[in-house]
Amino acid sequence: MDDDPTADAALMRRLADGDRAALADAFDRFAPTLTRSAWAQADTPDDARALVQDTFLTLWQQAATIGLVTGALLPWLLVVCRDHARGQARRTAEHESLPGADPLHWVRDEIAALAPTDRQLVDLCLVDGHSYAEAARLLGLRAQPVTKRSSRTRQEKAVMHDEH
Repeated sequence: MDDDPTADAALMRRLADGDRAALADAFDRFAPTLTRSAWAQADTPDDARALVQDTFLTLWQQAATIGLVTGALLPWLLVVCRDHARGQARRTAEHESLPGADPLHWVRDEIAALAPTDRQLVDLCLVDGHSYAEAARLLGLRAQPVTKRSSRTRQEKAVMHDEH
């Protein structure tokens, strides 16, 4: 029943005329197939639901201008769903690439701005779990200067943040 061009043509005429019951009929008829397609393309259940909703919204908004090449509505709906999924994936990727999307982005920036020896100290002490004395020994430094260096770096960063 999903690929009945005669029924699709009648449904499209009703949609083009603004018949809300036609949208409900289209939903009842195509939502199960469209939902399966959306599930295959979405990352989460909410994303899949959004794809289905966006696809039916597009159908409603463009009903008067849609030209069905094969006369069947389902292929058109599946293409629209796929296009919405691509847009959704692109927006997600863009959001994840924003500096604010990574809660540790500012920490990584601060570490990257350190002098090379200070970055090594961060790696040895914070990442690898070494004490200041162990880190100093591994870097060929004296423990006392390492402690002072660490304290000075924290103070410099605090002053820089206060100025911003």
